[in-house]
Amino acid sequence: MPLILISGYPCSGKTHRATQLLEAIQTRVKQAPTSSFVANLKVHLVNDETLGLSHDIYGNTRAEKDGRAAEMSAIKRLLSKDAIVIADGLNYIKGYRYQLFCEAKAVGTTSCVVHVGVPADECRAANARRIEDPNATNEYAEEILENLIFRYEEPNGMTRWDSPLFIVIKEDAEPPVDAIWDALIGGEGKPKTVKPHMATVMSPTTPQDALQALHSQTTAVISAIQTFQGNAPDSSGAVVTIPGVETPVQLPMKAVGPAQLQRFRRQYVQMRRQGGLVMGGGEKSNQVGQVGGPEAAEGGYKSGFVEYLNAEFERP
Repeated sequence: MPLILISGYPCSGKTHRATQLLEAIQTRVKQAPTSSFVANLKVHLVNDETLGLSHDIYGNTRAEKDGRAAEMSAIKRLLSKDAIVIADGLNYIKGYRYQLFCEAKAVGTTSCVVHVGVPADECRAANARRIEDPNATNEYAEEILENLIFRYEEPNGMTRWDSPLFIVIKEDAEPPVDAIWDALIGGEGKPKTVKPHMATVMSPTTPQDALQALHSQTTAVISAIQTFQGNAPDSSGAVVTIPGVETPVQLPMKAVGPAQLQRFRRQYVQMRRQGGLVMGGGEKSNQVGQVGGPEAAEGGYKSGFVEYLNAEFERP
């Protein structure tokens, strides 16, 4: 069932909003008729506190990466047809939100983003109050807070992985629970399902053949971009059409060199190999490197890689 991503600056009240959503959804589940599928839903909250992570990890690149991996693993374990997962991490990286969007789609369920829109100055003031409070345990070091605010990539409802997007401001008494429920659950007496994209769903194929297809198709995308760049004096901000892919690559305004393109390709290949992607029959693979399905034969890895590149190119 649905994945709800909470996003916003540190100290913006994200956990307060996540708790409001948790309580409101749990109430609806308890009040649902016993014959309804809603009555059997489980609701989970995942954040730094539930994972036992200190805010100090955001001051160390390696520790932050490990913490984000722990959050991702917890969300993937909980995502299922009979669970609602509220992910109350910082979720400030577009590429990370895209990965979670793909995970939700892989299990055929809906997702949304709830953006807690509180100005940065108010977040700084809230953190200062926590620092002054001897009983507070959830404050951020000032330099860590400033760095996270600087790096924050605000959700964009025009992108598929950030939509539907619900914005909650400080003056709102509670999140738009009704709208979120209708978007993710609906009222038709049966769960909403999402048709999995071929970038996320696999059926059985030979792992070695699939891995070879993953490498060749992502390499083909890079080659197409480099060919375009070689023929265009200034390719900044250009749109590159990739053969066999409906969505084009939107190049950023700043130049992207061969080394950076290859780095993105390696990251994507690694993500696909270790992401626990869905295999045939809806069963997740537990074997690292076991990828495959219609993507391998139909060029679908290209589509997924193009989406990944566009998400990365949108980052400041």
